[in-house]
Amino acid sequence: MSFTQDCYELLSKVPSGKITTYKAIATALNSKAYRAVGTAMAKNPNLIIVPCHRVVNNNGEIGQYALGVNKKILLLENEGVKIKNGKVEEFHKLLHSF
Repeated sequence: MSFTQDCYELLSKVPSGKITTYKAIATALNSKAYRAVGTAMAKNPNLIIVPCHRVVNNNGEIGQYALGVNKKILLLENEGVKIKNGKVEEFHKLLHSF
């Protein structure tokens, strides 16, 4: 499998209501290619099957999303993730562990 496919497979394990980070995905893949994880998420052809809206920055900030930041926030909030001032509230509590 390619690095991108590995990212998608790992991300598919993050349940609704939880989040992960670009760094956490890279680390779980024994890599420091955080930006490559971001690139993989940006190229995601299956936004619902591979829930890249659950990937946020390492500091809890929302980050980018193919359908726009507002859509990402809406998707996260629909899953019970609270966002305040562009950041995930209770970030560490919601962080999925691989």
